[in-house]
Amino acid sequence: MPGEPACLPGCCPPSASAFPTRWPSDSANPLVSEFDRAAVPEGLATRRQLREMGLSPGGNDGPVAILRCKYCSYRPDQSCNHPTRGFLLRVDLATPKRIPTLAQEQALDQAMAARSTCPRCRRRYYFCLPLRTQGVCDPCHQGFEPSPDTVMTSPATHRLAA
Repeated sequence: MPGEPACLPGCCPPSASAFPTRWPSDSANPLVSEFDRAAVPEGLATRRQLREMGLSPGGNDGPVAILRCKYCSYRPDQSCNHPTRGFLLRVDLATPKRIPTLAQEQALDQAMAARSTCPRCRRRYYFCLPLRTQGVCDPCHQGFEPSPDTVMTSPATHRLAA
């Protein structure tokens, strides 16, 4: 019929004018900015640098820019997608690190004591033991005496920071 539309709404694909003519600008993507290690602007830092400053990422919703890896600094025309790249966060949005209470540190010390104490000889080591695979420490498993620099001599000492 002459007065009716050619098809019902939604049955045909939209016209070409409904699609964007070009992709959104690069400024719409917050991760487009990439910096070499020597050219990072003031006010941006990696998580490790924030930790050294006594800060946590805090109010940062996500990375603002990418810190290029050493290999990609020789290829400025390509974006860095290597696992060694770093993500830069804003320092002004970072918050001070929270300080754990004495009870929290005691709970962490007890958890580490459980992971580093042999159930057979009851010695506490400075490292975590392979309890899942062996069930005991290496000296108990292989039958030799441990070296004195690996065993804690007095487990009753207070080693908490708070």
